[in-house]
Amino acid sequence: MCLGIPAKLETIDEASDEFFRTGKISFGGISRTVSLAMLSEAQPGDYVLVHAGIALSVISEEEARTVFEYLKESGELEEEGLPEEDI
Repeated sequence: MCLGIPAKLETIDEASDEFFRTGKISFGGISRTVSLAMLSEAQPGDYVLVHAGIALSVISEEEARTVFEYLKESGELEEEGLPEEDI
């Protein structure tokens, strides 16, 4: 199953151009670098929906927590090998 995982955008790599923009996200205690090419409006502190290393949309903190809780309750986090710690 393909999942979009909610994560908090911690930092943006300002060294890259807008098309190849990347940022560091955090979810459940894990940090990863993701592409921000589709989200020119994303800013540090925003919550984003991430799939396959690409941030697809900016979402509210409330929506991020709701989705994370649903994924935890449904067992999808465990299935994907992700920690069940809060975002």
